Amino acid sequence: MSESEAREAGLAALVGTYRADLRSFLVARCGDSSEAEEILQELWLKVSGVPAGPIANARGYLFRVANNLVLDRLRARHRAMRRDRLWVEDASGGWPAEDRSDPTPAADEVLLREEEARVLHEAIAALPAGARRALELHRFENHEQAEVARIMGISRSGVEKHLATAMKHLRRALADCGYFDAVASIGHGATGDRP
Repeated sequence: MSESEAREAGLAALVGTYRADLRSFLVARCGDSSEAEEILQELWLKVSGVPAGPIANARGYLFRVANNLVLDRLRARHRAMRRDRLWVEDASGGWPAEDRSDPTPAADEVLLREEEARVLHEAIAALPAGARRALELHRFENHEQAEVARIMGISRSGVEKHLATAMKHLRRALADCGYFDAVASIGHGATGDRP
């Protein structure tokens, strides 16, 4: 198709006529041949049905539209990056991602916590029934000691004795396994706060 025939057919036909030149231009502008192809398709869609008649330099017009499409994509990327950065900074209290430490615990810490949890689980299972029930109600179900006493049908001092027995047993189990910070682990780990 000649340029004059393409001009009569409209700008979309001229995209076909100048396709090789437009593609080279777009690859140079965006550095990616697949993105250049996408922009060529977008350019064709944008000018489909637009007559080439009143445009003095249709080729120059197509290159200008193609360049504007590249710029639109760059602006959209920058907006997305800025939005994502703001979201990450907002979620992290304003610290840039490169200045934050990795929140994932170290593998040895994970293994240590898992072993500690296993020891505590076994130690809780080995508690006398009353001490285990009082501990479960107070630490895991978050009942106040007075409420535990009511549920168990015993005095508050009875609950305190059960809890003291349970804590002594759990501390001993952790110390026997070599955990030196057994009290802190009990306070912040699987069993909740100290009584």
